[in-house]
Amino acid sequence: MEVFSKAFGIHERALGVRSQRMEVLARNIANADTPNFKAQDVDFKAMLKELQTEYVTATHEKHFMGIQEAPDNGMRFRTPFNSSFDGNTVEMNVEQAQYGKAASEYQATLQFLENRISGLRKALRGE
Repeated sequence: MEVFSKAFGIHERALGVRSQRMEVLARNIANADTPNFKAQDVDFKAMLKELQTEYVTATHEKHFMGIQEAPDNGMRFRTPFNSSFDGNTVEMNVEQAQYGKAASEYQATLQFLENRISGLRKALRGE
């Protein structure tokens, strides 16, 4: 099924990263009242940088020398705007705004993949 992975490119993996980010944001919202809970977020660019090495190839072995870095899982702790007395760094207004943004980005990536699949169907049918 490598044909389909090449057809979808990095967008298939991007959908997984966006899904992971929504799970992390939902966990933050669920733990808004948990003492000493530290809010986290997923750095989409760092995660995509890890995936980029699979899709970007060099024409010469020395082109990407020095760029090799340690793997990054993309998880970052969020710095709160206001501190709380119980050590919890979740701010509901920030988390809800970030969740809404992440949901729209997820939907956009899903729509892009849906358009790709539709194009493949048309090509297979000969339309």
